[in-house]
Amino acid sequence: MVSEKSNGCPLHGGGAAAQSFMGRLLAEVVGSQHVYGSDAPAGPLDVWLIDDRGASVHVTTGSDGCLIVEESEPHTGYDMGDWGRVTVGAIGNETPFADHIGESILAVREEHEPNTGRVALELSFPRGRVRCESWAEDLRLTRM
Repeated sequence: MVSEKSNGCPLHGGGAAAQSFMGRLLAEVVGSQHVYGSDAPAGPLDVWLIDDRGASVHVTTGSDGCLIVEESEPHTGYDMGDWGRVTVGAIGNETPFADHIGESILAVREEHEPNTGRVALELSFPRGRVRCESWAEDLRLTRM
């Protein structure tokens, strides 16, 4: 008998069921960014997709290369001393989600790797798609 392998990340679990996002209206996008000195902010490191009811879906990457997707509230920023700081705030206009604020999620597609779990999440909106993926342990957001 062959056992079926889970699509969940071995370190972080399966996270939120992506299919539950269908029908949600994207109201706001919050993100975290690394700021160091006078350099332009890097990131986003994380994004939180806030729906019209205030529910929040956190999308980020794990140290093992997985894409973490979970229902959780945005955390606060923090100081990292000599290494800069992480800021958290509204960044909708700085992401591919900008064109889709106020739109409903029509479809969701995920990609998984056998040893890593989820590595990509693609959200379809009436006027396009946004792909979230773990890329070399960084979060990459792409307009499709």
